[in-house]
Amino acid sequence: MIQSLLCPQSPLTTTTTSDPRIHCPRRLSNLEYIPTKIICSSQTRNPNSVNNFTKPRNNILGPVMVTPIQVARKGRDIGEERDFSQLGARQMLILCGFGYWVQGFRCFPWLALNFHMAHGLNVYPSTLQLVQFSGNLPMVAKPLYGILSDALYIFGAHRIPYISIGVLLQVLAWGPMALAPIVGQALPTLMACVLLSNLGASIAEVAKDALVAEYGQKYKMGGLQSFAFMASAVGGVLGNLLGGYFLLKAPPRTMFLAFSVLLSLQLMFSLTTREDSLGLSQQSNQARKSIWESIRKQLSDLRMAIKEESISRPLTWVVASIATVPILSGSIFCYQTQCLHLDPSVIGMSRVIGQLMLLSLTVLYDRFWKDVPVRKLVGVVQMIYASSLLLDLVLVRQINLLLGIPNEVFALCFSGLAETLAQFKLLPFLVLVANLCPRGCEGSLTSFLASALCLSSILGGFLGVGLASLIRITSGDYSSLPVGILIQFLAALVPLGWLHYVPMSQTIVEKDRKKRLSRRTRKNRRIGRTSLDSLSAYRRERESETQS
Repeated sequence: MIQSLLCPQSPLTTTTTSDPRIHCPRRLSNLEYIPTKIICSSQTRNPNSVNNFTKPRNNILGPVMVTPIQVARKGRDIGEERDFSQLGARQMLILCGFGYWVQGFRCFPWLALNFHMAHGLNVYPSTLQLVQFSGNLPMVAKPLYGILSDALYIFGAHRIPYISIGVLLQVLAWGPMALAPIVGQALPTLMACVLLSNLGASIAEVAKDALVAEYGQKYKMGGLQSFAFMASAVGGVLGNLLGGYFLLKAPPRTMFLAFSVLLSLQLMFSLTTREDSLGLSQQSNQARKSIWESIRKQLSDLRMAIKEESISRPLTWVVASIATVPILSGSIFCYQTQCLHLDPSVIGMSRVIGQLMLLSLTVLYDRFWKDVPVRKLVGVVQMIYASSLLLDLVLVRQINLLLGIPNEVFALCFSGLAETLAQFKLLPFLVLVANLCPRGCEGSLTSFLASALCLSSILGGFLGVGLASLIRITSGDYSSLPVGILIQFLAALVPLGWLHYVPMSQTIVEKDRKKRLSRRTRKNRRIGRTSLDSLSAYRRERESETQS
């Protein structure tokens, strides 16, 4: 007798069988059921044989059928995810593209601030340089901002809120300097605004870098870093071009106000952009409970990464090579504007040429110089950098006029060469650290490298201030400036003495690191095997005791 059973859990599933012990299909999640047609044959006896039984057999006729409602629902979800991904990518490009462009455009108000302090406030060259490098102190704490951005969520998001906070701090710094004249006239209040501006810029930079890395890894968009670098470079070129022109037509306060307007536009866009619309991970209940544990873990991972010799030795060299060279940028800037009376547009164009040269060197490195041994490349760049410092001596001694080269042309072509080479020297180390960085410690280690480089430049700036005071360089007397330039040249040659700290090749470092890791894993395996053997022996002893 064939019996038809209806499964009480699913009104859509009908099973025809002669065995009453057949089970109903399991319930699917979200109350969605997949109707299947299963024909089961019960245990039947062969009429030709008495003891020949056949096992029950389940025949599934055709593939699993899905209801039209479920197909429509899945199709709608796929369409929503596709539109969502396109919308997220478009918002990401606008948010980070405009953000990095504004970051590069920061040279626009800074050029006006330098001219305001040099001509409006008549500060000494050493004071100008002290303000420039002391204002970068908030940049040293970038690892702290990165760790907070990774662990501490604000309203369920941990990237865009930090960008908004950083932009807001910059608006609060440049806005009063543009709208309240008394703020820009007093050096203490001016210094406070500079510190607040760099604090906001450092927080926004760390959050943008982390956002680009996280979004690019999730959606496999490896070109976001190049896009961000290009946007920042375009902002720098445009900022220097417009900065020199605006200084001829408008006071510095107008430039401060224009930059504040740009920051306000960036703040509005970041406030109207939701982080969940980018498809990034949100905070879970477990993450809310383990904020301090994750912070401690990231600090421990960062400490272990820095202790590795393959990372610590090149990091020590590049930091020492910057910190040991006294920087006289403030004295040279005041000499060019007060003694040589160079036009602001000339100084702005010299920086534009320097940034274009930096882009060209970066392309050459990516195309041809990436396979050159790191130690050889860094040594050559360091020697060329030391030689380029002597170009300022040519301008101070007016040797260029003896060669028939005007001051404007010489400053336009060679004034920013040393700064360009100093920035390009960092590129091989950034690539090396990025490739050797342990997994899960990328953001912390890169921000630590950025803060260490910033700290070394601050130390070099303070050393330059001390040198200028020692050899008595003042706004009215630049006779001892050639001596300071010669000391710069000799100090730039000193790091070549410990060039062996830089690895010869990146592949050799990776092989040595893999060998150390393999030895460590083998040691851990031996330790684990010993502990397991002792544990099994202990269990055998306990079992023998219980049996006796």
